Amino acid sequence: MAEKRTKRKVVFGGSQAEHAYRVILDLILRGRLVPGSPLSRRGLAKDLSLGVQPVTEALQRLEVDGLVESLPRVGTHVKIPSEQEIRGHYIVREALESQSARLFTEKASAREKEELSALAKRLDSSYEKNDNEYPRGSKEWEDYWFDLHTQHAHFHMRIAECTGCLPLCEAMEKNQIVVFNWLFDIAFQPRTIPAHWHSELIEGLNSGEIDVADRAMRTHVRYGMEEVLRRRESYRGLGQSIGRGLSMVSSHLGGL
Repeated sequence: MAEKRTKRKVVFGGSQAEHAYRVILDLILRGRLVPGSPLSRRGLAKDLSLGVQPVTEALQRLEVDGLVESLPRVGTHVKIPSEQEIRGHYIVREALESQSARLFTEKASAREKEELSALAKRLDSSYEKNDNEYPRGSKEWEDYWFDLHTQHAHFHMRIAECTGCLPLCEAMEKNQIVVFNWLFDIAFQPRTIPAHWHSELIEGLNSGEIDVADRAMRTHVRYGMEEVLRRRESYRGLGQSIGRGLSMVSSHLGGL
């Protein structure tokens, strides 16, 4: 007998549109809704036990974020970023995070530097764990990568926060710096990184030399861009068939 799926309802404070936004964003960042996945407003509203209007507002917000796209005669789907958009993201990320590194070197306290060193070691340890024991796409595999990317996002935002420059932090959030990095990684298959990758970055930032910190962050940010672009090629054909499979959204929601 098929397992009965429990419909989701709002379980925390905030508007229904905010709830829908968070749930759909979670699905995207967990890799359950990959680039090109169709998004049915009515289907989502049914599965979330919400009206169509709050779901529409949530999708409009995700579209502003650059994560969702609506096309005439095609419908709404998770956006497949173009090569130009991916390169543009890396350029903006490098500009913001290299400035973050320079300011961190100048302004971070000894305690904050120790904190980031500890975060880097913990993050590197998480990356070194072998996820091969989990079947790709399984709940365990999904949780492993979701937790890892959560740690990674916190690490990079914490560097910015330690600069004491609020406009810089706001710019990183506004440009979805850590979110897009997360999305590229999980959507186009997780990348392998060198051992002690984040610890070496923090060594550069803790060097006391602004130019050393700047180079360390630029090297860190640029790593893997060409691999992301290469893996994106597998999505070229998907853009031609994004109108199919509307029922997949309901099945994804049922697994949450």
